[in-house]
Amino acid sequence: SSCCASCGVERSDEIKLIDCSACNLVRYCGAKCQRKHWPQHKEACKKRAAELRDEILFKQPESSHIGDCPICCLPLSLDLSKSTMTACCSKIIC
Repeated sequence: SSCCASCGVERSDEIKLIDCSACNLVRYCGAKCQRKHWPQHKEACKKRAAELRDEILFKQPESSHIGDCPICCLPLSLDLSKSTMTACCSKIIC
């Protein structure tokens, strides 16, 4: 939407709205409105944020040339910048 979820002010050249960083479902004109609206938004926000995390998790390839993380057993990303090599055993973990 193009208005603040808390106060209803519309987006304009002077007023920039920011998306909720967790769910991207609503927009706010500022942090004050975001805090004020949190009790009403909390449940929907947490639900959508969990759905977004699941989408990211299940979009990962089933396997890659790197293999699976030895800690959580999820497939390691093909993007090596998202993984870490441990100094102690030289294993790559997510």
